[in-house]
Amino acid sequence: MSDDTPQGELTIRTIAMPGDTNPSGDIFGGWVLSQMDIAGGITATERSKSRVATVAVEAMTFIAPVKVGDVLCVYTTIERVGRTSISVFMEAWARRSRLQEREKVTAGRFVYVALDDEGVPKPVGNQ
Repeated sequence: MSDDTPQGELTIRTIAMPGDTNPSGDIFGGWVLSQMDIAGGITATERSKSRVATVAVEAMTFIAPVKVGDVLCVYTTIERVGRTSISVFMEAWARRSRLQEREKVTAGRFVYVALDDEGVPKPVGNQ
């Protein structure tokens, strides 16, 4: 995968705010992980056409810090669809200083399980 072009579909964009920082002034890694989980959940929900739950974060690599004012863009790619699960690879890129300049800041793989109305795993199907 290229390190200068995002891979996948742009799923969410949000701005990093001062309330999301650690004492060093960088955005908390947990905030970035949360945004990625939201994006992956959107992608898995659209694929399964049902609610989903996160069951695993199989890989997470922090590459560069996110700063206040950066626009965080999360790109998603479905890597695998199992009987009840969906594996989503994600890249998070930061647009720096509200310019078009962007930098890959995080990549990860999350696994979601499709759920029925009672919260029981359900087959994803071949939609």
